[in-house]
Amino acid sequence: MADNNTCVDIDDMSRWSDVLMGIYIVVFIFGLVFNLIIFAPIIQQIRRKNVLGIYLLNLSISDLLYIVTMPLWIHYYNQNHHWELPTWSCRLAGFFYYSNMYISIYLLCCISVDRCLTITYPFQAKVMRRLRYAWGSCAAVFIFISSLHGGVLALDEDDVYDNKTRQCYETYPLNDRIATFNLVRVVLFFTVPFVVLVVCYMRIWAEVRVSTGLDERGKRKVKRLAVAVISIFCVCFFPYHLLLAVRSVAFFVMKEKSNCDFEGKLHFGFAITLALTSFNCVVDPLLYMLASNGVREDMQVCYRYRKVVQSQPITNTAMTKL
Repeated sequence: MADNNTCVDIDDMSRWSDVLMGIYIVVFIFGLVFNLIIFAPIIQQIRRKNVLGIYLLNLSISDLLYIVTMPLWIHYYNQNHHWELPTWSCRLAGFFYYSNMYISIYLLCCISVDRCLTITYPFQAKVMRRLRYAWGSCAAVFIFISSLHGGVLALDEDDVYDNKTRQCYETYPLNDRIATFNLVRVVLFFTVPFVVLVVCYMRIWAEVRVSTGLDERGKRKVKRLAVAVISIFCVCFFPYHLLLAVRSVAFFVMKEKSNCDFEGKLHFGFAITLALTSFNCVVDPLLYMLASNGVREDMQVCYRYRKVVQSQPITNTAMTKL
């Protein structure tokens, strides 16, 4: 098999490193700020025993774990695709990056199912929507995704980091195990959740459309939310998983030299689509926090309270307490 140097000349792609670095810088700044802003309102939701708040909290935690790997990748692209940090940090960064990508996808799926049950089966949902069930579902998602990726990382440890080129998660060509696991990722971690997502919002929209208890403004809001969720899911995750499937299928059907030439042509586009998946960390807080009336009201109360406290003059009584 060809090694990373002869299969794909990543150094030739170094001129695009600034583009990738810029994407991760933008995601790191805005994703961190947005997720931290909505953290307190989510806690208020959980204190009121709101099941949705549990899913939102775990989604925010997943996004934050995803975001903390960004500085490592920024440093990596700043060094023109050379991992100057310890080898173990490459494996750890990749583990958190990929695991939390799919944890976020599955939690978005859980949120969509929860909303669907609430709207289409309101009476049955009262029994099924328990706090312990929500915590258990979130724990199951974290354990399942993390365990699976941890096992794959242990099996393919030598394919994660290239000691000669010092490249992290950019070793070429693929091998049988990685190509097979990539196809499993596309089907199990993207296609299945996406189908569930689409079915849920189709059911939600069908129920809302014939509802007499919701005005036209409320119906438009539900429709916009459904379209926005599916569109963002497609923009953030579909391009990457499409190219991931194409790469894996090409590995099985092409000869070695042809596959290496194909990988070289596809490399930059693949790196860009991978970077685009990180924008999910930015849009999750905007989409689900502001779409929920309860969370939005908590944010208004929180910031209004701070504003009032800051604007109040210091009285003599307050002075004596200082």
